[in-house]
Amino acid sequence: MALQLMKGNEAIVYGALLGGATHYFGYPITPASEIAHAAAKWFPACGRHFLQTECEVASVSMLYGASAAGARTMTGTSGLGLSLMAEQISYLAAGELPCVIVDVQRVGPGLGNIWPEQSDYNCTVKGGGHGSYQVMVLAPNSAQEMCDCAYRAFELAEKWRSPVIILSDGYIGQMMEPVAFPTEIKHAPTQPYAVYQEGMANRHSVVSTIHMDIKTMGAINQKLLDKYKRMQREAVEFEALHTEDADIVFVAFGISSRIAQGAMEILRERGYNIGLFRPKTLFPFPSEQIADLARHRKHLISVELNNGQMVNDIRLAAAGKGEVSLMNWMGGYVPTAEELVERMEAEVLK
Repeated sequence: MALQLMKGNEAIVYGALLGGATHYFGYPITPASEIAHAAAKWFPACGRHFLQTECEVASVSMLYGASAAGARTMTGTSGLGLSLMAEQISYLAAGELPCVIVDVQRVGPGLGNIWPEQSDYNCTVKGGGHGSYQVMVLAPNSAQEMCDCAYRAFELAEKWRSPVIILSDGYIGQMMEPVAFPTEIKHAPTQPYAVYQEGMANRHSVVSTIHMDIKTMGAINQKLLDKYKRMQREAVEFEALHTEDADIVFVAFGISSRIAQGAMEILRERGYNIGLFRPKTLFPFPSEQIADLARHRKHLISVELNNGQMVNDIRLAAAGKGEVSLMNWMGGYVPTAEELVERMEAEVLK
């Protein structure tokens, strides 16, 4: 299979197009700008639609309209833009409208800086906007997985009638790696919920998220909650490396998982039984699998580039059965595997 060297941000666009994306609405922002640049080139070249919007609020509002019309639609942004999108993401979840939103994380809060971080975990995994809702969150750790996640994301979004957030970071987005493209080209199917479908001019379907009757609103909330519970049972994805014999297990996602894997390999060569558990879906979160590790008295160490956000979900899953620790870096600093090894030897393995 031929490989092509490209940035993760570019791989997202190739994967989305091969996965059947029809519309891209977006506003460029560092470190996600290459997504809009590549989409501006390749969406029209493939007979699809690209529009650079005046702001992120416009982008996500167009996702709502296009998805309601049955399109496979997406956007890309970073944390600042995602904050502006929060209200409409709540609307998309309430309307059960599938779409794909790529968040290439940078440092916050505020303007922060353009370096990589993982501090958008809470605002994506926990809902972020108003009301009782959640969306599916995928966490790629390579340019290849950026392509693969985008390729699969539309079918996942349509299966679960939910927005899908691909939670990347500035390191993965900017890093160049060889990527193998999927061989099958997918196409957007006709959607039964679409407000308008070609050849059906007399549609009366309406997508609305306002329900003034209390019982109706309560029933919709319960329907969404039931869906999230099914997602937790059926849609969890993860990777486990050397966890069977491990005394200590790194838990990490995104670029942190690459660092943790390198540190694991070094430490295993030095005789330590270290494993790695990588959530590939952050919602639904692999709570049962982490609980199982904790029941076997593994020491779980969350490796994160933030103030410690995923570690709270690990502690909830572990339920006091095993030790849970945090090793984190902030401000945009991305450590090497060797630096993680040094911290392990100084703080844990001494």
